[in-house]
Amino acid sequence: MLEYHTEVGLDFAWQAIDGAMTKAPLGGEATGPNPTDRAKKGTKRHLLTEGSGLPIGLVVTGANRNDKTQVEAVLESMPVPPPLPGPEAAQHFCADKGYDYDDVRSVISFWGYTAHIKSRGEEAQALQVPGYRARRWVCERTHSWMNRFRRILIRWEKNVANYAAFLHLACAFIVWRNCPVFG
Repeated sequence: MLEYHTEVGLDFAWQAIDGAMTKAPLGGEATGPNPTDRAKKGTKRHLLTEGSGLPIGLVVTGANRNDKTQVEAVLESMPVPPPLPGPEAAQHFCADKGYDYDDVRSVISFWGYTAHIKSRGEEAQALQVPGYRARRWVCERTHSWMNRFRRILIRWEKNVANYAAFLHLACAFIVWRNCPVFG
């Protein structure tokens, strides 16, 4: 990631965060009852992407953890720290309605971001405005790319460090595949 940032440059101007749940039939560390799958064991990956959709932050928790509780952990997990925001280099933080809480907004402002937290309905209405560009979809697209790796689609590892290693390997492959310098 650091080499990509020095060669090509990460787009820190617009960042998006989202979580995705997967099954974890064997249980283990960082699993919990999945609220969307009849309380079967599951895990959730919280992913932060930069403007073009490359993963820059990742945290693994149980499926029953709320997205808002992991914002600070995801921001701290970035291997390449973003540059200091300023008037000429503003940084925007895009999230869905699941992150619309005062404590999340305070964490976002502490890190120097401008918050853009809209529900799906509000974003659909904003798409009707000329010149508006949806920005949250890049994180959802990256989750879709990650789901194409069969090893991480269903979590078979009981140790969360092993599963996180596979997720980081998938993230590295996504960066490598989308880099004009390396690919």
